[in-house]
Amino acid sequence: MQIHGSSHVHGPHSLKGPYSNHTNGARPTARANATGDQFEISAAAEAAAQAVETGDIRADLVNRVRNEIAAGTYDTPGKFEAAMERLLDDVV
Repeated sequence: MQIHGSSHVHGPHSLKGPYSNHTNGARPTARANATGDQFEISAAAEAAAQAVETGDIRADLVNRVRNEIAAGTYDTPGKFEAAMERLLDDVV
């Protein structure tokens, strides 16, 4: 789709239109990723998973915070000020 100003909009173009990347008419072939997909798990994620497995999560605290967030009472001006002070301490 092309847009020219606020009053003139072209309709949709064909999928076979000028957007094709086939230069010689040959069909593309599927290529496997030579290195394969990879991912890394951060130390923080591993620590969180360990806490879940060992039961080190304080369910009472998690439930209280969830309820406060749902009720809209979790964010308070005091908590905001404390967070800003910690942020400024880290920056300065």
